[in-house]
Amino acid sequence: MISVCALIFVCQPVYVDGASMLPLLANEDYVIVDKIAYRVGDIHHGDVVVLQSPRNHNISLIKRVIALPGENVRIDYGTVYVNGSRLDEPYLLERYNDIQTRSAIVVPPDEYFVMGDHRSRSTDSRNFGPVGRDLIRGKAVFVYWPIRQIRMIR
Repeated sequence: MISVCALIFVCQPVYVDGASMLPLLANEDYVIVDKIAYRVGDIHHGDVVVLQSPRNHNISLIKRVIALPGENVRIDYGTVYVNGSRLDEPYLLERYNDIQTRSAIVVPPDEYFVMGDHRSRSTDSRNFGPVGRDLIRGKAVFVYWPIRQIRMIR
């Protein structure tokens, strides 16, 4: 009974469908999502979050938080700038980057700019704009399958 309550209210298993978060998460990985992290705490730069797609609420996406409400985001030939400073992205592999350019925007209140780590294969805020906090379902914290890949998500 306790396990069922924990699963319903605290955490949720999520299946990764796609390559948009490579190399961190691969297609067919299973992750545990902390569903209460953002009910009691703040969303931070670099958090890996599970959210409802703004275009289709029946689809879940997993992306990295790039910018917070009120921040200015600009992308110049694949390089991301937040508030005028180049974003340090140690998780981003050069072979997964792209050369997209996006004009600067200010992230609206209570919204977040999210992107996949495999930029050339990710549909994210570059396509659908910043996402509302109400669409963010939780923080991805742990890969539990495949067993040989068990690890914390950072």
